[in-house]
Formats: sequence, C-alpha cells, structure tokens
Amino acid sequence: MVPVATLPAAAILMGVGYWLDPDSWGAGNALAALLIKSGGAIIEHMSALFAVGIAYGMSKDKDGAAALSGFVGFLVVTTLCSPAAVAMIQKIPLDQVPAAFGKIDNQFVGILVGILSAEVYNRFSHVELPKALSFFSGRRLVPILVSFLMILIAFILMYVWPLIFNALVNFGEHIQKLGSVGAGVYAFFNRLLIPVGLHHALNSVFWFDVAGINDIPNFLGGAQSIASGKGIVGVTGQYQAGFFPIMMFGLPGAALAIYQCALPENRAKVGGIMIAAAFAAFFTGITEPLEFSFMFVAPVLYVIHAVLTGISVFIAASMHWISGFGFSAGLVDMVLQSRNPLATQWYMLIPQGLVFFVIYYLVFRFTIKKFNLLTPGRELAVSGDESDGYDVNVEHGVQGETETESLARRYISAVGGSDNLTHIDACITRLRLNVKDSAALNENLAKRLGASGVIRLNKQSVQIIVGTQAELIASAMKNVLAKGPVAASANVAPTIAAAPAAKATPATAQQTIATLLAPVSGEIVPIDQVPDEAFASKAVGDGLAIKPTGKTVVAPIAGTLVKIFNTNHAFCLETANGVEIVVHMGLDTVALAGKGFTRLVEEGATVNAGQPVLEMDLDFLNANARSMISPVVVSNIDDFAGLKLLATGTVVAGESKLYEIQK
Repeated sequence: MVPVATLPAAAILMGVGYWLDPDSWGAGNALAALLIKSGGAIIEHMSALFAVGIAYGMSKDKDGAAALSGFVGFLVVTTLCSPAAVAMIQKIPLDQVPAAFGKIDNQFVGILVGILSAEVYNRFSHVELPKALSFFSGRRLVPILVSFLMILIAFILMYVWPLIFNALVNFGEHIQKLGSVGAGVYAFFNRLLIPVGLHHALNSVFWFDVAGINDIPNFLGGAQSIASGKGIVGVTGQYQAGFFPIMMFGLPGAALAIYQCALPENRAKVGGIMIAAAFAAFFTGITEPLEFSFMFVAPVLYVIHAVLTGISVFIAASMHWISGFGFSAGLVDMVLQSRNPLATQWYMLIPQGLVFFVIYYLVFRFTIKKFNLLTPGRELAVSGDESDGYDVNVEHGVQGETETESLARRYISAVGGSDNLTHIDACITRLRLNVKDSAALNENLAKRLGASGVIRLNKQSVQIIVGTQAELIASAMKNVLAKGPVAASANVAPTIAAAPAAKATPATAQQTIATLLAPVSGEIVPIDQVPDEAFASKAVGDGLAIKPTGKTVVAPIAGTLVKIFNTNHAFCLETANGVEIVVHMGLDTVALAGKGFTRLVEEGATVNAGQPVLEMDLDFLNANARSMISPVVVSNIDDFAGLKLLATGTVVAGESKLYEIQK
C-alpha cells in the first residue's frame, strides 16, 4: 500500500490536466500539459516505487536504509536484464533478445525486489562486522548484500522472465478475448483476493501494461494512447468503470443493511462505524473499513460482494459506459475523469450505482436475517464489564495458571488467538507482537484487559501498551502458548469512544510534587515529534525526549529502580510519592539485544538523582539504532494534574531541569 498510496497524486494531477484541456490533451494549454506530464511521471515509474515502497513497508522498523536497498536492487536487476545487457552477457545480437526483456521494468519485478530487499534488511541490518570493517556494519551492510543478491536474481530472471512474461501475456489475452465477460471475471477475482492481499498482483496485469492491456496508462495517457492505437474510446477503461457503482453506492447499501440488522442496543455504535465507512467508500473509494467489517465474520457476504462486483463491471463494459480511476472508484476520481477524452457515458454509472445500492441493501439484509450472520452489532450481549453488547468470547484461565498467565491468555485471545500470533516480544511498557493480520486484533477487549493503547504499525505488527509489566506478560504469553492453542475472541468492530471528560482545574494553585533532571546530556525533542507513534501520541506517558550527546545515563530523580529491561536499553523509576518515570534510550533499541548498553545499577536498587544507571557506546548505537531520540515520560500521568515543561535546547545530565510534575 505504500507505493499504491502515490496514485492519488497522479490521478489528481492528470485529472485536473484533462479537465483544463479535454480536446488536445495538453497541446493547447501549457498548465494542462504540465499537470498531465507531472502525473505521468508517477505512473511511468510505478515499478521503481513498488521496489522502494515495499522494501520500506515490509522492513521491521520502517527505516530509510531499507527503501534505499530496494532502489539499489531494482537498478541492478533492471540494468542487468535490459535488452542491451542481455545481448552483451549472452553474446547474441540485440535484435534476437526476447521482447520480454523490454518489459523488465515492471511492477512484478519491483514487487520481487522490494520483498527480497526487506528480507535482507530484516535479517542483516544489525550485523556487526570486525572493527576494521565497522563502517559497513548494520544498515550500511544491507545495500551491499542486496546488490550481490540481485546479481543472482538477474541471472535467474534472464532465463525465467521470458516464461513468466509470456504466461502473463497469455493470461491477459485470454481475459481480454472474453470482452465484457472477461472484465467481470477480473473484477470478481479482484475482490476475492483482497483478504490475502494478492489483488495488487492481479491489478498489475490489467492496470500497468504488464500484458499490453493498458487500462490505466491509456486512460490517463490521452493523445499517446490514441496515437499508439492501444487506447480505444469505448474500450479502454472497461476493467475499471463498473467499480464506481460498487464503491460509491453498493457498499453503502450494505452498510445500511448491517446497521438495520444490528441489535437495537448496539445500533448507535454500529451506526457511527457504518456511516464513517460508507462515506469513505463513496467519497474516496476506500472500501477496506467496510469490507473488513464483514469479511471474516460473515464470509458468505463477502463472496456475494465479489459476485456483485463482477456483475457490475460486466454490465458497465457491455454497455460501453467507460470510466477510469487513478486511485479508487470514489467521487473524487469520478469528478476528475469526467472530462477525460476516453470517458464514454460515464454518467450512466450513477443510475447503475443507485440500482446496486438497492440490490446490496436487499441481498445483505435478507442473507443476514435468513442465516443469522453475526455481522457487527449482532453478537449476543454478555454480563459484567463486557456488557457493551459484544460477545468477546474471552479465553478464561486454566487450572494451575498464575494470574499473569491468565491475563496473558486473554491478551492472546484479543490479538486473534494463537493462529494469528507469530512472534512475541516486549519493550519496557509495550507488547511488541507480530501477527498474520492486525485487523483481527480486538482493540476493545485489549483495553478492557488493562491496555492503555493499541497501535497497528502495519498489517503484521501491533503494539499493546500495558505498562511496566509488559515483559512479564510477554513471557507468560509464551508459557501459555507452550501448553496448547488459544482461541480468538469474536472479531468485533471498534467502537467510537466518547472523548474523555476534561479534568477540572482546581481553583487553588497547582502544587509541584517532583522535578525531573535530564537523565542524559543532549538536545531536547518535544514528545509529539518523537518518530514513534506510541510515544508521540502520549499513549506511553507525557514528558520530553532527548537526543543524546553524552554516554552516561543517570537517574532523573530519587527513587527505586522497579524495572531495568534485560537488554539494558530502558528502565522504570518509582518515586516515594508514586510517580512512575520511564527512561527509554533510543527507539527499537530492544532489537540490539543489549549491545551498546552497560548496566551500572541492579534492578530493585534505590538511587539518588544524578546517580549513573547506564553507560552507552554512543558510536555503536548511532550507527545501528533506528533512532537515538530517547523519551523520558511519566507513565502514570493520569494520576496527576499535569506537567510543566522547563527544558529547551541542550541539557546536561543530572543538572538541567526537564519538567515539573504537578498535583
């Protein structure tokens, strides 16, 4: 989705360009030509964007070095597999090089390179070389390894790519020969593949010129499309037009049916969710919030949705109601393409959409009622603190389990059960979990279990903020999984929580109960500028961050070291009056497994303000950590009136005042 997210820019630029000059496609209007060419620059380099975006998106810590490695790998492969290079390497005349190598710069190769680059980054980005080669350690090593790997990949592609390309072309041509029926078949599989994320691979065949179909490039390409003979009015765009009635009208009809079928006590909650999801589908064409609300809890509805999508695309293609989109089939794209020279009776998609609104509403409502499907809001209400109308099916503890293990079992259930959980780790306040699908995480249940926040980093990574007991819970989760599988809670839609009531400000002046000193020398960074969502959103706590220039980390206030993480990158300090301070040196430094940190004081010790707690190898950490910006936060800030920030610019460890805690 990282590279795909660039398409709206292309759609807007080219759409406005065609709007300004629908007759000559920029030839008669300099501004139109500028906009069309600008958008075309994105479309023409989509393959490189896939290599860069996927390498970044699939890297474990979303680092720029992964993106750079993807681009380096893409350059190596496409250069070695270019027609001129193939002719030179294989010692054959240039005119005998298979035509497939003229298409090596494509989305499939970009996807392949991106995935492999991300895997190399995840495996080798923390490798430490001998001191003589230390400059190339860590992230600097990854582009070098990727370069050598891509030489091997290029050699394999020299023999395999012509076979793959010809298979893609044959597949595309077979679908193309089916005409309108083929368009419907494509749309059916497009929707059916969304749950496993493979629809992008299918889209590449029809949207990005892999098989010579040229649906989007020609639709947005104007004069070049007509001149080449590939862009045909009334044909080009047939694989997209029928999506508009589904995205803009059909799915909102399904949302209305889901709302009306919800239990009366749940309709207010479900209504808020469905309204937001339906508006997103209508206005932008983003349908995932709606589709994922019933995709797994009622898969029969999703199959019906895929069939209806295929029928809609078939109808539009048969009637030659042609339209295209640069991002998704919402109102924005419909308006932008309305003056495109290749659009044909696009306005007929609106009455078609109104018909599909009724069809979706009636079919979904009938199916839900007839088969008693547990769509959002239809789960049976339960008692106790779970009386919010959802059957959470929480896993209960088993005989002989400790209280922590019982809690851990419930957290496993909340993240989708043992089948969804692939890796367990913890930071000082967070469970860091890898999952198969983060959409299966039951956020409501996690918060009822005591989590103060849930962060979905991407589809495979989630973080649950549970406080300083995170390591204990993570260890208990591993023990629970060793005993056997754990079932998932029901996949419920998230509720829209009301904003918390503002704390009343007492009439008397607030009292300062504690003053924190800087735990390390360095530069102050506001907490909302920390490149980590958990800290920046203040889900972990409120405070400040420091970018270290010093190597010694000291206690910022007198108290007890209630927790020092086993990798020595973070510690929690509790004062006599109950203030809990978290000092977290760097971001994602837990992945370094303790390298670069030396513990000077043991857990449980009582320390004075300014007493050294950790020693850092700052050169190593700056070279290998994602970031050394270090948050210093009050994790139980809700127990107090707030903070008064004191520090700006640079601070000195154990001397400069950071902030006051008030009560």
